[in-house]
Amino acid sequence: MHIHIHCSYRFLIKFTKSYKVMFASRLIALIWFLGFANYVAPACLPPLELEALSVVARKLGKRDWNFDGEVDPCTNELPWWDVSVPNGVYCNITSNGNGTTTCHVTRIILKKNNLNGSLPIELVGLPSLDELDLTRNFLNGSLPPDWSSMEFLRIISLLGNRLSGPIPKEYGNITSLEELVLEANQFTGNVPGEIGDLPRIRRLFLNSNYFTGELPPSLAKLTTLTDLEVQASGLSGPIPSNLTYLTKLNNLILRSCNIVGELPGSIAQLKIDDSLDLSFNKLTGPIPEGLGGQEGDIYLTGNFLNGTVPQSMEAKGNINLFANSNGNTSEYPYCVNPQCMPNDFYFFHINCGSNKNYGDYQADSDSPNFYQAQGENWGFSSTGKFWNPETYGESLFASNNTSGPESNLYSTARLSPLSLTYYGFCLRNGNYNVNLHFAEIMFTSDTTYGRRVFDIYIQGELVEKDFNIVNVAGAVNKPKIMPYPAFVGDHNLEIRFYWAGKGTTSLPDRSVYGPLISAISVVHATYKPGTGSISTGAKVGIAMAAICALVLLVAILRLKGCLGGKHSMYHDLKGLDLNTGKFTLRQIRAATNNFDPANKIGEGGFGPVYKGVLLDKTIIAVKQLSSKSKQGNREFINEIGMISALQHPHLVKLYGCCIEGNQLLLVYEYLENNSLARALFGTGYMAPEYAMRGYLTDKADVYSFGIVVLEIVSGRSNSSIRPKEDSFYLLDWANSLKARGNLLELVDQRLESSFNKEEITRAINVALICTNVVAAERPSMSAVVSILEGKDVVPKFVSESSFSAGKTKPDEVEMGAFDSEVVSADAPWSVSSTSAADLYPVALDTNYWEKRGF
Repeated sequence: MHIHIHCSYRFLIKFTKSYKVMFASRLIALIWFLGFANYVAPACLPPLELEALSVVARKLGKRDWNFDGEVDPCTNELPWWDVSVPNGVYCNITSNGNGTTTCHVTRIILKKNNLNGSLPIELVGLPSLDELDLTRNFLNGSLPPDWSSMEFLRIISLLGNRLSGPIPKEYGNITSLEELVLEANQFTGNVPGEIGDLPRIRRLFLNSNYFTGELPPSLAKLTTLTDLEVQASGLSGPIPSNLTYLTKLNNLILRSCNIVGELPGSIAQLKIDDSLDLSFNKLTGPIPEGLGGQEGDIYLTGNFLNGTVPQSMEAKGNINLFANSNGNTSEYPYCVNPQCMPNDFYFFHINCGSNKNYGDYQADSDSPNFYQAQGENWGFSSTGKFWNPETYGESLFASNNTSGPESNLYSTARLSPLSLTYYGFCLRNGNYNVNLHFAEIMFTSDTTYGRRVFDIYIQGELVEKDFNIVNVAGAVNKPKIMPYPAFVGDHNLEIRFYWAGKGTTSLPDRSVYGPLISAISVVHATYKPGTGSISTGAKVGIAMAAICALVLLVAILRLKGCLGGKHSMYHDLKGLDLNTGKFTLRQIRAATNNFDPANKIGEGGFGPVYKGVLLDKTIIAVKQLSSKSKQGNREFINEIGMISALQHPHLVKLYGCCIEGNQLLLVYEYLENNSLARALFGTGYMAPEYAMRGYLTDKADVYSFGIVVLEIVSGRSNSSIRPKEDSFYLLDWANSLKARGNLLELVDQRLESSFNKEEITRAINVALICTNVVAAERPSMSAVVSILEGKDVVPKFVSESSFSAGKTKPDEVEMGAFDSEVVSADAPWSVSSTSAADLYPVALDTNYWEKRGF
């Protein structure tokens, strides 16, 4: 009995404690509920959702929502919901039939709220949420994978934040998702293939991020997709060939994505009603014939396409091929206005984007794409289209209320989505002062995350790269004048503003990007304002003065015995800074004993070469332009500029030049090694065809790369300046070791065994292939990269270097001592240069890039 009572007592104590705990927890819950009593009493939002909403607000950085107030978040009115924006929290409200209602949060829209928090996982506590729009804030962090459990979420828009990390592959499970807008952030990684599993997706915007890899082929499964935009996002690879399944696609924009390869023929089967934009990629090959069947506009700007434009496209005129490498990129209409003649004008002034004249500045807003006023000497051309414009629409004009001096000049501007070119026609040739007037009038002072970046060209020369008006001016709405010199030689001037896919495209609003210019002023350098155009009498006077000057010049030339050659040369060469020393013809004649045949040491394609001695005892080699040479003044200048720019201890020095009478002469240092070609080749850095002809070629670059690789592997310089009997050449040593099968002896001994033998052997073999004396046998740099990365095997080759392993003593190889006579001094010198091509040609067409291996 005692035991039973004792056990019952123990049970009673335990029961009492449990009851106290249960009572306490219920009491706490009651107190928590009563804490929201004033606010929940009339509220219909479940307490758990209310708690989740408060955490969401805190993590986002939304501090002005009052959860202690009397206004229910589900009233669908201020301060929780602003119908005029719309912005805030929106709920659906359903009646329970007994006088009560139930509410659930369905939309959270917080655009431009300066939120500086992170994306909250706690959104999963709002199970009815179907739209989340946090556009243009300062949110950071990554995308929570947990959101994939939200079964009603239709719209996720996070445009214009500072979010990073990859797109979670789990988002492919949000079967209700219709819009995913992630543009203008810092997302990285691949676009997950699971995105292709979204059965209802309509709009996918991934612009302005840092994605890598290729577009997944699984995107072809998105048969509900109407808009796909991946712009300036760092992708690569080809366009998926199976995009033909996207039958509902209205817009396909893959601009500035490093896309390579040919346009797949299947792309012509798409029925794009609005726009197809594949600009600023590396697309090659022809344009598919059926592409002209598209109803929308087609932009293939800035690629490497070739071939002919399909006739169907030409007929419709809905294609833009500006700046394709094999196309005619010139937009230059020479003096298209028949009312003006060359030499008629000394200046022009343009009030860009304005329909009003301001002083000398003329209005130019009559047309959005091309304009030239009757009787005037300027015009413009604009190309491109703004996609999905918001505040500013598709307008190519910007305006703002500005104050201060010349506010009329800076309150308007012309802008362009792609390329804006102003032309000056019928100008008198000569030097001009070009002033470009800028003011950023589309951004506001709090728009710290928007960037307008574009390039500026004058007469085809890049004068500003990645130009940012706000950075240069120091603030928005602040005028900035950028002065540039320009030379007009054919009566026309071209000023071009070009957007190369950089900066932001949707901040502060969509379509606020591309070049913007407020005004342009172009004036002849010797023109004096206020004098007006030149009168007939003045023109006659100038003509008479010119004739007198010409007569005087002819007399001077005749006295100097230089008549007939100097005028032509001076026309091309006068005023040029040749960046080298100057010699007189008298000095050269004295040094060479009046070009004595006894001093002649060689003959080249340019002309004969003479040995000479200057008054200070300096021995020189003089290269004389032959009257039979096909090289002219421009080639002469090119050779001066090229050789004077190359400063290297293993290169012959250019002392200077002489341009006098009918003589064009180059003065080099004199070398005793029999010939300039052999002296250069003996150094090993220069490819043989470069040493022989002065060519800057891709194959010469490959040769130099091979030498550098050998130096890196061995830890030794390619050659040492020692007496002839003790000189050392790294390339000879490497070829000797290759012939003997001891290639790893080349490796720097300081590495001991801390290297990968397979990789180091591959690197040495690549270097030896690159230094083949036959330029045509050297690989392209793209092939070199593939071999070094292990994607391709090292090809078998027979060394064609200048070294002969049979002539080198083994003890000399091991000691590093070689004979500097790499070829017999008496043997005829010949070398293949059939593969030589200009390294930087004027027209960078597709053939050029193909030759370079790209």
